[in-house]
Amino acid sequence: MRVFLIVLDGVGIGALPDADQYGDAGSHTLLHVAEAAGGLAVPTLERLGLGRLERLPGVRPVADPEGARGIMAERSAGKDSTTGHWELMGLVLERAFPTYPHGFPRDLLDAWSERVGRGWTFNGTASGTEIVQRLGESHQRTGEYIVYTSADSVFQVAAHEATVPLEELYAACRTAREMLRGEHAVGRVIARPFTGTPGDYRRTAARRDFSLEPLGPTVLDRLHAVGRPTITVGKVDDLFAGRGVSDAIHTKDNEEGQQVLLDLARRPGEGLVFANLVDFDTQFGHRNDPLGMARALERFDHALAELIPRLRSDELVVVTADHGNDPTTPSTDHSREHVPLLVAGPHVRRGADLGRRSTFADLGATIADLFGVTAPAAGESMLPELRA
Repeated sequence: MRVFLIVLDGVGIGALPDADQYGDAGSHTLLHVAEAAGGLAVPTLERLGLGRLERLPGVRPVADPEGARGIMAERSAGKDSTTGHWELMGLVLERAFPTYPHGFPRDLLDAWSERVGRGWTFNGTASGTEIVQRLGESHQRTGEYIVYTSADSVFQVAAHEATVPLEELYAACRTAREMLRGEHAVGRVIARPFTGTPGDYRRTAARRDFSLEPLGPTVLDRLHAVGRPTITVGKVDDLFAGRGVSDAIHTKDNEEGQQVLLDLARRPGEGLVFANLVDFDTQFGHRNDPLGMARALERFDHALAELIPRLRSDELVVVTADHGNDPTTPSTDHSREHVPLLVAGPHVRRGADLGRRSTFADLGATIADLFGVTAPAAGESMLPELRA
């Protein structure tokens, strides 16, 4: 048995009932992207039943979908990647990670600064692309780290690669990760390197995420404990602090991630391949670029059309998301949304309607059921509905 689990980072499918508490009422990433693009050309996702989940411009609600489909709600509080991925692997958080809309405590930053040997500047909420344009030149002059956050539980550190070597930036972020515990246990510390010159600074693909270790056992842990391969593609291993991962393949963008998936599908294997395609979120959602997101979805659809015919009789592919990131709203932050769920494979029941699931953890329970490992505490397996 091998499962290809592909997370389209930020590709939500409609606001959750409590979205207004997060400032996200009316968000709908897929619908608004399809509308902005004048329709989506995603025939593979269409055949799997995407148009039966939501009426999307350009996507037909086919009468006899080739795969199983459903929609999942996030039970955990929050709308960040760490929370979403943990819940997909069966770990539901009772409390959201702390956020810092007004910046981090100054004494905490000063203690961190003393340990890492550099000063800091800014310490507020900002768009990463905007803040490096605004403060990049002064950062290069002083050598001070640019510290900022967002609506999510993140401590982000930006530095120019010519001013601060990458390894020094990563070491500073590891130090921050060690210090941000207890009441300040943010979900992620993120290294945000950039290059370029004043007026033309650009963030690079050398980003690194330093997450908390999961606060309980996950399906990755269960699989790893019994010797099942757990291969991650993209930033997934960072989101789990490397725990439960047997092999991590880091990628710079969607194109490389999609190619890695195709390469893996060409070779025999077993276990879980857990991939995150991050460009939907970082390149298009956070930058309010709905047309770019639409084109990226169409490129993914083409890659998926190549992957599905390669599946052996004991393999299946799952396509889902971790949260929303509606690029048509004024906000550049994540949005609190449902996520789509599409499943295909030789032994997946055609046209199976998985309904509206009350937690992402139902997917983790299903994967545990497939591999015969201990189920997570949360979630209900969908395997009976999936089997042909």
